[in-house]
Order: sequence, then C-alpha cells, then structure tokens
Amino acid sequence: MDELQEKYKVIIVDDEPIILRSLKAAIPWNDLQMEIVGEARNGELALRLIEDTSPHIVISDIRMPVIDGITLMKEVLSKNPKLVFIFISGYGEFEYAREALRQGAFDYLLKPIDHDELVEMLNRARTKLDEQKQNDQLIHSVQMLSLLARERLFAEITLGNARPLEHLKWLENSELESGYFMAVVQLDDYTTLSSQWSVEEKRLWLFAIRNIVEEWSLEHGVLTVFPFHNGEWILLFPGSLSASRRELGEHLIAGIKRYSKQSCSVGISRTTQGIDQLSTVYPLAAKALYQRFYSGLAGVFIDEEISFPSSKEVRYPKELETALIESIRTLNRDRMWSLFDELALFIESQAVPKDMAERLLVELIVVLYRNYEYLNINSDWSLHGLLSKMHNLGTLNEVISALKEEFGVRLEQGNKPVNREDTRSAIEKAKRYIESNYHKDLSIEEVAELADLSISHFCTLYKQITGYTFLEYVTHCRMERAKYILQSSNVKVYQIAPLVGYQDPRYFTQVFKKASGQTPTEYREEHTKQSH
Repeated sequence: MDELQEKYKVIIVDDEPIILRSLKAAIPWNDLQMEIVGEARNGELALRLIEDTSPHIVISDIRMPVIDGITLMKEVLSKNPKLVFIFISGYGEFEYAREALRQGAFDYLLKPIDHDELVEMLNRARTKLDEQKQNDQLIHSVQMLSLLARERLFAEITLGNARPLEHLKWLENSELESGYFMAVVQLDDYTTLSSQWSVEEKRLWLFAIRNIVEEWSLEHGVLTVFPFHNGEWILLFPGSLSASRRELGEHLIAGIKRYSKQSCSVGISRTTQGIDQLSTVYPLAAKALYQRFYSGLAGVFIDEEISFPSSKEVRYPKELETALIESIRTLNRDRMWSLFDELALFIESQAVPKDMAERLLVELIVVLYRNYEYLNINSDWSLHGLLSKMHNLGTLNEVISALKEEFGVRLEQGNKPVNREDTRSAIEKAKRYIESNYHKDLSIEEVAELADLSISHFCTLYKQITGYTFLEYVTHCRMERAKYILQSSNVKVYQIAPLVGYQDPRYFTQVFKKASGQTPTEYREEHTKQSH
C-alpha cells in the first residue's frame, strides 16, 4: 500500500476492557496501514460508532447483550456489504462462528486471542480491501472469492440453482473452464455416528474432518473444497489429474482414516467444463458413491467405471420422477403415495433383478431427497441413512412402504399449518418477558429461546405480530418506564438511566430525545407543569 494512501479505519467492539486495551497495544496497527478510530462496549454503541466513523474493518465479540455480533453485522452489511467483520468467539461457540461466516463475516478468532493469528488475518483483510479499492472487476477468479462466498456459490449451483451465474458472468473464464472433475466424500455410517455423538461432539468432529480435507486439498492441487451436507464434502480437481482419480481418492480416504480414525468413501464424476455443470456432475459423483450400498465395501467409486448388467436395458421412469417432484413441491402426500404405487408397478413390469431395481430406486431417491431442500425440512434427515435402510429391505413392497413413510412424514412437516394461536401465544410470552426484564442486558437469543423459535423466525414473527422489532420494543419499554419515573418522582436523570437498562446516562439522554423529541429534563419540566 502506498504510504500516502489513507489508512484503513478499524473499530473494536467488546465489553471486556482488558481485551480492548490488549488489542490496541499488542497489534502493530501502523505497520498494517490501519488505525483504530473507535471502540464500543456493546452492539448498540457499535451501531452508532459505525455510522459516525464509516470504518473499513470491525473486530467484534460475537456474544453481546441486546444486539449480538451477528445481528450487528447483518444490520451494517445491508448498507455497506464491503465492510470486513472479524469476530471473536469463546470456546464452544463454533455454531455462532459458522453462522457468522454464513451471514458474511470475513473470519473469526477463538479466545484467548492469538495476536499473531489476528495480524495474519488483518493482513488478509487488508489485501481484500486493497483489491476492492483498485477495481472490483479485477476479482475475476474463483480462487479470489472468500471461503464463504465460494462455498455458498458452489453449493447453490450444485443444487441446480443457476441464479448466482446471472450476476457472475466473469466466472466464465475461471479455472473451471479448463476442465475439472468432482469428488464427493462422505463419512461411512454417518447416521449411526451422528446418533452416538452429542451436539458438541458432532460439531467438533465435522470441524476436525473438514480441516483434514482442506489441508489435504491444499497439498494435492484441489481447485476448491466445500461442505455440502452433514458428513459430506465436495472437492473439485483440475481435469489434468483425471488419470489419477482412483489413486487420489484412495489417498484421501487413507488420510482421513489416519488423522480422524473415521472411515469414508468417495464418489468421483467424469471430467467436465464450466461452473454451470456442477449440478450435472454432482448426481454422477453421488450415484457413483452410492454404489457402496451394492458392493457392501467402502472405497472409491468412479461413475464411468460402474458396470450395469447388460442382459436387459432398464428404462428410467422420468415421467414418474417429474410427477413425484411436483407432489413434493405442492405438499400433496396422497398424490405422492399414489405415484409410489405406480412406481412399484413400473418396476415389476420391467422384470429386473433386485440389484438393478435398487439402482433405479437409488437414482430416484437421490433426486427426490434433493428436492426436499426447497421445503427446508430435511436438515436432520440423512440421505446415507435413508439409502442404507432401503438397501437392507428384502422386497419391493417393503421398499415402497418405507419410501411412503420416510417421504410422507417429512412432507407432512412441510404441510403442517402454522398454528397461529400457538405462534401468537409464544410472541406474547416473549413480549411479557421483555416488559419484565427490559432493564437487564437482554439478548435476542435468550428471548427467542424462551419463545422456542429460531432467531430469524422469532424476528420475523415478532415484527409481524407486535409491529416492533425486538430492539425497538426493548427501547419502547425502557422509554415508557423512564417517562413514568420522570413524571412521578424527583429521581435525577443520571440515576434513572441504570434503572431502565442504560449504564451510560449520556447515551440514555440521546435515546430518550430521539424517542420523545425532548431531553429527560425538558420532558419532566413540561409534564410537571401540566400536572399543576
């Protein structure tokens, strides 16, 4: 960076003074061509500080009262998507950190903070900001996308959603245009393992295996790697390595086994070209991977090497597949069950051996399972487990009955009407809780958990039912209480602030004036006169 160029502005958000002092003193800000332009003790103050200082980088604790780090980031990124957020999280907050990355964070650090790691992170952030400042159009390669953007992009396109391509035409000249093949890595017996692990153990195992896969990828020329489903990762290799597909797959399996003691299998596609082909090669790699259910052996499965019996050509029921997909998207269980009965008749009419019928069913099940993505109801439903269950059933009727049950139950979940009374009751419960605890450091996670709702669902419903956002209502309760105290007592303004949840009397005065149009003193004087 040119020495005459303006330094990048940084703000630090943390409620621990020792962390604020440590970061200011231990990081060579001047050498990094950066300067700290402000610090805040909570999300509310940080929001104001960001508006006042327009920083380039925000280093923030992920857990804060009222406005947590992720909520703060989403609010700010909606106005300035180029702002770089680096989060500090405590041990055991992996899920929050992963959510932060999914929502657009640049990176995160675990406490206690490693200053060298933060310096390296800030160097990367500066590089990113330099590139943005020079010319956004220069970001023309997939390798120059942040890890989160790459994962989101590749996952969307692999699912068949081409929408991102409309805004990313420059990717047409990326390294994927030169030819590549896909490997899908999946933990063997993931369903069984997952049931044995606690939530934290599951999170740590997947985190550890992801690190192993990523480190292996860096050493073996992988173009990109990203998690696709729980217990499943996708790797994209350059086409030049096509001749070594089996050796690469076996080496990867051995590496995962050596460092994690977990067994996995790999399905590998044929070579293709163009990022828009991701959704085409994924089913090929997945279909190859599921051959282990026929072979009974874990290992490497390559789609071009799969040999099907040639004694009789089996026609794939494309019309039934299309109709079943439509029944899923319209949440029509009865229609689905009827179509599964037709599927049984179709397979019987083909008069094929069980292994060939099973191949056909696996291909159909994979397609139907992926379409449940549209309903957002299969997050805890393992495709591996579903296929294992199908493989262990002895007759076609048993398989069809099991498919009706598996797909039907989850379709009912998507079709289950929202109980408006229960929803309103949960929001009213949350509202009463806020009214009783507004003077405390309330967090949105705490109140959403009380309502037994996800944070995003809680935010949406709370606004719909009350007309307020969570923060607006907390502020409303605080202001109403402050007005009552001002009208009915002689308590000094600086003493009222902590009674209604504000430790800083000056900030309380600013919020009060914004809400009422008057300072607390002016409000008291006016309403005292009126009472006389």
